[in-house]
Amino acid sequence: MSPASGKDGRLLLAVLTGVQFTHIMDFMVMMPLGPQLMRLWRIEAHQFGLLVSAYTITAAVSALLCAFYVDRFDRRRVLLALYAGFVLATLLCALSPSYPALLAARACAGAFGGVSGSTVYSILADTVPDARRGAALGTVAVAFPLSAVAGVPFGLTLANLFDWRAPFFFLCAASGAVWLLAARAVPPLRGHVVQARERDAFAQVRAVFTQANHRRAFALIAILTFGGFSVIPFIAPYMVANVHLKETDLPWLYFFGGLATVFTSRRIGALADRRGKRETFAAVASVSILPLLITTNLPPVPVWAAISASVLFMVFVSGRFVPAMAIVTAAAQPQVRGSFLSLNSAVQQLASGAASISSGYIIGRAADGALTRFWMVGLVAATCTLICVWLARRIQAVS
Repeated sequence: MSPASGKDGRLLLAVLTGVQFTHIMDFMVMMPLGPQLMRLWRIEAHQFGLLVSAYTITAAVSALLCAFYVDRFDRRRVLLALYAGFVLATLLCALSPSYPALLAARACAGAFGGVSGSTVYSILADTVPDARRGAALGTVAVAFPLSAVAGVPFGLTLANLFDWRAPFFFLCAASGAVWLLAARAVPPLRGHVVQARERDAFAQVRAVFTQANHRRAFALIAILTFGGFSVIPFIAPYMVANVHLKETDLPWLYFFGGLATVFTSRRIGALADRRGKRETFAAVASVSILPLLITTNLPPVPVWAAISASVLFMVFVSGRFVPAMAIVTAAAQPQVRGSFLSLNSAVQQLASGAASISSGYIIGRAADGALTRFWMVGLVAATCTLICVWLARRIQAVS
């Protein structure tokens, strides 16, 4: 399989970024909708945490099941099939009449969307050599800040103009358009199929788990994700309840934070290629502890101060995932890469779901409506970060 290059390579990266953008926006838009949904259906923090984690838990189960068979098929066909399911599930979210119905629809969206993301990384790893993979991952990682700078503010604007359903109708239409582009731009990728089909499906998964290097990579992504997503889902409710921002101020936090990250994600990826993935991760992750602690202890402040905290948080907390994923994707050989990254996605999604649920039970609510014990969540996230800095140095690149 030749690496992506030239016009076709740029189109491929653009399409893969589009896939990431839509499924990340689908996940992210739930979090700033928290104040509206908690008020509308009179749900508590742990119930909202379940709405967030339903996506990640089913994504984990789906990724675990896919790990047994995903390397037996053309990666193009896998992506198109999973992404089609995501489009339909997003439509079900928009049509949900109640909290239980939305919870079920979010579970369906996670089952397809989360595995679509891991397939994107498999395609990248198959088409881009390791020497340029950090930059390519940085390009696709722009999907996260783009969803924050454009997707989430636009979705919240739609929600304010109409209701909470409007962002999901928009996502359904946008995802359908991306699917059509993916059908044209993603090439057949079958070089791994013959060797994968010669191996028993359970043997394929055993081959992944028996490698200590793989287990260390799983641990890195699990702990890093747990630390980040113990905080992220509750930022919007905390900003409204404790920092005293208006719900109409929330889009500005995501806009400016995402705008900064649009520029920094690619630079962090390029820096990882030039200076070393482990060294870059250690530096970015260490600095990310400061905005984690600032965000979870922020008192009532003007909007500009809250925006500044949001910018720091998004630049460094999301930025550390760029070198982390470069480290992880290089930890597996091509013949097990699809299974490895599906299992990695399962681990990541389980960690995300566990983080949301755990934080939902740690965080309380005072008589005046303010959220309590968010500072404890910040300490958990900071501790996870320090563990990951140590762990990343023990993962070896094999591809």
